[in-house]
Amino acid sequence: MNKALMIQGTGSNVGKSMLVAGLCRAAHRRGIKVAPFKPQNMSNNAAVTKNGGEIGRAQALQALACKLAPHTDMNPVLLKPESDIGAQVVVQGKRLTTARARDYSALKPQLLASVLDSFHRLKAENDLVIVEGAGSPAEVNLRKGDIANMGFAQAADVPVVLCGDIDRGGVIAQIIGTQAVLDDADRALISGFLINKFRGDPSLFTDGYRYIEEQTGWHGFGVAPWFADAWRLPAEDAQDIRSNQQFRGFHIVCLRLSRIANFDDLDPLAQEPNVRVTMLEAGQAIPGDADLVILPGSKSTRGDLTFLREQGWDIDLKAHHRRGGRILGICGGYQMLGNRVSDPDGIEGPPGDSAGLGFLDIETVMGGDKTVSLTNAVHMQSRQPIQGYEIHVGETNGADTDRPFARIDSRTEGARSKNGRVEGTYLHGMFSKDAFRKAFLTSLGAAPSDLNYETNVDRTLDQLAEHLETHLDIDGLLNLGR
Repeated sequence: MNKALMIQGTGSNVGKSMLVAGLCRAAHRRGIKVAPFKPQNMSNNAAVTKNGGEIGRAQALQALACKLAPHTDMNPVLLKPESDIGAQVVVQGKRLTTARARDYSALKPQLLASVLDSFHRLKAENDLVIVEGAGSPAEVNLRKGDIANMGFAQAADVPVVLCGDIDRGGVIAQIIGTQAVLDDADRALISGFLINKFRGDPSLFTDGYRYIEEQTGWHGFGVAPWFADAWRLPAEDAQDIRSNQQFRGFHIVCLRLSRIANFDDLDPLAQEPNVRVTMLEAGQAIPGDADLVILPGSKSTRGDLTFLREQGWDIDLKAHHRRGGRILGICGGYQMLGNRVSDPDGIEGPPGDSAGLGFLDIETVMGGDKTVSLTNAVHMQSRQPIQGYEIHVGETNGADTDRPFARIDSRTEGARSKNGRVEGTYLHGMFSKDAFRKAFLTSLGAAPSDLNYETNVDRTLDQLAEHLETHLDIDGLLNLGR
């Protein structure tokens, strides 16, 4: 076949990533050799590939839907925001530069070559490539030099299906309005539309659906109802982490930092039926019934230390610790728990030093090569194997590293306080393995279940594919590709 199809959206968060994952699994179940592709993603939630590169975590999930290992070609440009005006630019898995938003446009011609290189390689190796756009093609102010939506579709000659989100309202205007602002060449690439996230009886939208067809002349590929089990799949956005506020047992609180990164650590914990996970918003106090507080990864450790203190969370953490509560820092969160974080070369922002929270007797100096690797380790306390990944800059040393969190081959990793109630590690993704998660939660006094996390994710992808098969014209969609 060697075909490709692109799903673009009328806006951000209309469900493109989930649709592509479902379509990928549907194609795979039909015996089609399929791969996902996203030309440009903006996310601090990255996955690590076997060759030591970074891609967006949504593309890693889509690769799983295809029964493929994640590869850097699946997301050749990844933008990782470091501030409100600038982002790290990762190209084919490796950091290229850090660029301010207004300077990024000058890079796009160079980046398009890498995007097309990755795309054509994937297309040559697979029967079908399903492409996910970014944001919306209606952002015509960004059309010049675009590599994420219509600019890519034009360069690669890929047909487009436009997805609208009915849950947020105004879906008729979303789709018809998008058509109205596109130029003739871009408009000609759109082969049809579909409606996503419908709640209730889809037949109630029949008249609206027909109106869109009449006004646009585009073919409709169906109305997909809300997929209730989407929460069982790894979240692309921290806003999507499910909090079970009804359960009153073991309570894990995670601080939603302003530059939170690689928060997939929480997905398996949030699915434990006897555990309540709360993503704490800015301005909210750490609740007194918290058993474990997690400081997650951050794309800007010193910046988020300032943010954390602005919320008063440093004071709350001290009170939590005095009450006997546990604290776990992961990656950037681990660095924050020490006495000092130094960034003499300005790797994550302006050069300088920041006082840490002082819960661990360690210090971190930003510098050296970025560590990006899949990692096998052994947890020191439980002796359980850990399978995860590292993605960080900086070296951490100090007295508490003599009580390491884990051992990786011949070296130790992480740190533990003298009283054992504060721990830090650079290891991400460790809770996806059931045996380690069960041992870790048991050591804290929780009651873990027999949840098989990875099996549940795979089963949910099958259910998503069946959901789309029921409500969308999958044959028509898969036959669009060229």
